[in-house]
Amino acid sequence: MKREDYPNRRTAQPLAESFAEATVLFADIVGFTQLAATIPPTEIVNLLNQLFTAFDQLAEAHGLEKIKTIGDAYMVVGGVPLPRPDHAEANAVRRRVSIAAMALDMQQAIQNTILETGQPLSIRIGINSGPVVAGVIGIKKFIYDLWGDTVNTASRMESHGITGCIQVAESTYTLLRDRYHFQPRGTIEVKGKGMMRTYLLTGRKP
Repeated sequence: MKREDYPNRRTAQPLAESFAEATVLFADIVGFTQLAATIPPTEIVNLLNQLFTAFDQLAEAHGLEKIKTIGDAYMVVGGVPLPRPDHAEANAVRRRVSIAAMALDMQQAIQNTILETGQPLSIRIGINSGPVVAGVIGIKKFIYDLWGDTVNTASRMESHGITGCIQVAESTYTLLRDRYHFQPRGTIEVKGKGMMRTYLLTGRKP
């Protein structure tokens, strides 16, 4: 079922599907609360709109599914709603697309926005791969969303990440290590997960 095929909700019964393999990305603008306190609300909205429009264009270009924005956070997934074997990979010859490629492009989009607006922006990105459940719940103002430990861990990869960096869990690293450069971050304590080995995505391999 495609995302747009979900009908208007008339029942409290959930409409959801399971996906065995997906890759989830969370991105958050670091220090945005402090920035918002220094400039007018309309300017903040325009800044977010400019940046998230660029992210939307990247998601479209990479064939990925934007899930939602939450304040100054952005969520996108590969492998949902149409499963694809390259959900976490990128193959230059076949022009495949991936979450990893988008994450690197998002860093460039931040730099472009800084040059255009003069605002001091930085981003923190977290990625994780694994099974998810996707669909809609509730009957009012419902949105297509994702659930599962994979999603929670992707969120933790972002919140426990380093400003300006792309942190990935070991599951994503295993899928991408032949095509991308990584820097081992080591084992870190992750809230609700305990000690986890993580990596920083630094670029594409030739």
